[in-house]
Amino acid sequence: MIITDHTLEKIADPFGILEGNRYEFHLFALVDEEDELFSPEGFYIRVLYAVTDTEQKIVGLFLHNRADDSVLDFELEEDELEQVRDYCAAHLNK
Repeated sequence: MIITDHTLEKIADPFGILEGNRYEFHLFALVDEEDELFSPEGFYIRVLYAVTDTEQKIVGLFLHNRADDSVLDFELEEDELEQVRDYCAAHLNK
């Protein structure tokens, strides 16, 4: 999997319920044709990412079909999850 681009948005917490800050990433990725995630339309990964004074972590992750925005019923493998974690951490303040 190759992450080619992303969007990033800070999620508002008007009531101050959540500790730290929450962000929503949309990661656009490419996979080989042999990969079970492959589709001609492509997909993106919606990541809900939490940042506190002591940690940064993924709190939600969803795969979406780019053609119709439907949620795909797949899970990422551990190495792909690590790649997503690293990407989000590296691009949080850019």
